[in-house]
Amino acid sequence: MTQATIRPRPMPQVRPIGYDDLGEAFRAGVSDFRRAPRFGLFFGGVYFVGGWVMWLLLSWAQAPWLMLPLALAFPLMGPFVAVGLYDVSRRLAAGQRLDWASVLGVVFEQRKRELGWMAFVTLFICFVWFYQIRTIMVLTMQNMSFSDFGAFLELVFTTTEGLTFLAVGTLVGGFLAIVLFSVTVVAIPLLLERDRDFITAIITSVKAVSTSPAPMIGWGLTVTALMMVSILAGFLGLLVTLPVLGHATWHLYKRAVAPEE
Repeated sequence: MTQATIRPRPMPQVRPIGYDDLGEAFRAGVSDFRRAPRFGLFFGGVYFVGGWVMWLLLSWAQAPWLMLPLALAFPLMGPFVAVGLYDVSRRLAAGQRLDWASVLGVVFEQRKRELGWMAFVTLFICFVWFYQIRTIMVLTMQNMSFSDFGAFLELVFTTTEGLTFLAVGTLVGGFLAIVLFSVTVVAIPLLLERDRDFITAIITSVKAVSTSPAPMIGWGLTVTALMMVSILAGFLGLLVTLPVLGHATWHLYKRAVAPEE
């Protein structure tokens, strides 16, 4: 009597991408938004409301020093809000009917799957980021005080200590932002589409970035820049920016990761 050999599932295959792929993915994202605008505006609205809640809570807590790092981290949380947009793009490509019950059902279903672990990884990296920012601020600005966000900005941009804090904080934050982007950019759409574990998804995502570092980092910078402009416009731009970038990220994932055999 022989026991069948259990073969492990092969890792998802990563394909190199170029700048042309970024352009095609962005155009496909715009097209999906135009084809299903009500879904895009809904999920963009969720992000819009979340931005204002974050801002009001920080103002209430009198923690202006957290506003800059949170503003930088905020765009990187987009992939979680964009899960519904990924499903919309998937349904549009497959020619399936779009309805609220199906799309929202897929979003809520993720709480039972591996996406929850990705949220934990993301929150852990953000926690490390905020802790480092607090430590750098104490070391560079020491006993310098500020009462509100305006005073904090004036301190940062008009004093040697503030400029040192800004430079060191930007370097540390930039490194952690690249780490966070690398582990999530492909991982989240992959977990939505395939029944894989989050470790496999993270490895695949990092491999996708390392295979095409310049285009992928360029995409991350583009996403961050567009989201930051949207935030500066009172978060209003997120109503359009988030859905377009969410749909585009799905199409970029489909280009960067080969279909399962």
